[in-house]
Amino acid sequence: MADKAHEQHILPIRLYLTIGLALLLLTALTVWVAQYHLGEWNLIVAMAVAATKGTLVALFFMHLKYTNRIYTVVFVGALLMLAVFIVLTMFDTMSRDSIYELKAHPIDNRAVIYEHDTAAVAPSDSAAAISADTVGTPGH
Repeated sequence: MADKAHEQHILPIRLYLTIGLALLLLTALTVWVAQYHLGEWNLIVAMAVAATKGTLVALFFMHLKYTNRIYTVVFVGALLMLAVFIVLTMFDTMSRDSIYELKAHPIDNRAVIYEHDTAAVAPSDSAAAISADTVGTPGH
């Protein structure tokens, strides 16, 4: 009695070549879209194309289309969890500028790297509030 989960399936070479061509065309689409400034849609289009390519690879080259459904469920569940973590990370990194105000200034105005061109480095308002004698002391 043969186990149905371990049956051989032989796919025609034409299918592999078609999937390979589709992957190549999707890669060309990614490169073509990257040439245009679409704002935040650049990331969305790139991720959609990458997800489509990954799905084709998983279904046909990894044979998930023809295996036991539990393997497909586990694989898709892992991808969904990865997508959730990426989205949460993007929410964090894309909203940091609204939370933290960037204040760039030299840590120590007396540093050697600022000796030659001290006029080019203008301290910001927050750096001006810190006097030169308190820089480098503990607690500052």
